[in-house]
Amino acid sequence: MRLIVLLAFLLAIDYYAFQAVRVSGLSWPRNMRLVFNALYLLSSVFGYLYIIASAADLLNWKNNHLLQYFTAIVFIIFVSKFVIALFVGIDDLRRALTWTASQFASSQEFSPSRSRFLSQLGVLAGAVPLVSLTYGMWRNPYRYQVHSHKIPVDQLPEELRGLRIVQISDIHSGTFIFKEPIENAISMINDLKADIVFFTGDLVNNAAVEMQPYIEIFKKIKAKHGVYSVLGNHDYGDYRQWPSREVKAANFSHLLETHRQLGWDLLRNENRVLDINGRKLAVIGVENSSASHRFQNYGDLAKAQEGTDSADLKLLLSHDPSHWNAEVTKAFQDIAITFSGHTHGFQFGIEIPGWVKWSPSKYVYKQWAGLYQQGTQHLYVNRGFGMLGYPGRVGILPEITCIDLA
Repeated sequence: MRLIVLLAFLLAIDYYAFQAVRVSGLSWPRNMRLVFNALYLLSSVFGYLYIIASAADLLNWKNNHLLQYFTAIVFIIFVSKFVIALFVGIDDLRRALTWTASQFASSQEFSPSRSRFLSQLGVLAGAVPLVSLTYGMWRNPYRYQVHSHKIPVDQLPEELRGLRIVQISDIHSGTFIFKEPIENAISMINDLKADIVFFTGDLVNNAAVEMQPYIEIFKKIKAKHGVYSVLGNHDYGDYRQWPSREVKAANFSHLLETHRQLGWDLLRNENRVLDINGRKLAVIGVENSSASHRFQNYGDLAKAQEGTDSADLKLLLSHDPSHWNAEVTKAFQDIAITFSGHTHGFQFGIEIPGWVKWSPSKYVYKQWAGLYQQGTQHLYVNRGFGMLGYPGRVGILPEITCIDLA
């Protein structure tokens, strides 16, 4: 029934959008109109066949990456048609109002030229998501950006001043296709000569095996005082239907082993107290903790910070940034900086430093990308290294974070 409702909704969008396409092309040469209309109809047929085949579990292909891209293409097609259909809907509303007014004033006339204008405007508007989202898949998945910040820490010991922390987050290895650009990104990380590297969760999309082809690449990450990691909500395997609890548990064990193979020190509600230049630095790692009921909470921050009372500086790794306001700033105000990820900045938005910083993510998360401060505490939200769902990025590019303590 849900499939029927979805198809009916998409058919309605398709019908409306095609009216705009047809009207817009009335002045074009006949052959050009035929080709354009044929491409439009072929895109619809492809979309419907793909949706039906997916719902019927007929797409059992070994190349899951190809399915990801096909899904994204179908999504882009119908989003673009939805935008076009909105303008046709406006035109229908205008014509309805015109007709109603004509019943009371005979001077009111229908303007077909204005209808064509709205149709052409709708087609142009529909081209925006079509072009931008397609470009985002083709050009932006591996355009890693280094975001550098100096964070002033209250009462920071002189021996820890200048300490360099590099953070990556949300690798989502199941979405990767190419290895070479990832190898280049690892070189970018190592060129920063980090004292410590943090990974703040979501190593995979669902299954530990997704990371297997990339272990030898990511294990090349080096830092003077080690690489520390925590788990994200996708690392627990909660978003896949497993044949049994035993299989799910085995997958989770495999994921924990993957962190060991990478040489990363995985912190599961625990900490490591490092001696750096005679000062104690506590690296605290909490399991996935969220203020949202949509995500399972596995974290125990009280347990994670046990034994850190004598530390000169406390740094927290917590995957979900909503945890910061929910607990960290309320009950653990001696934690100087919290490092998070999770949001990806929705992989879509507009960022012009000093001018504009916008993403739909801001309507879901109060802190969704970059540096935030409350009192003497700071939060940094990494925009993510990989992708999830839509295999691309528009405006919000993949991030490597470099933070120097000041």
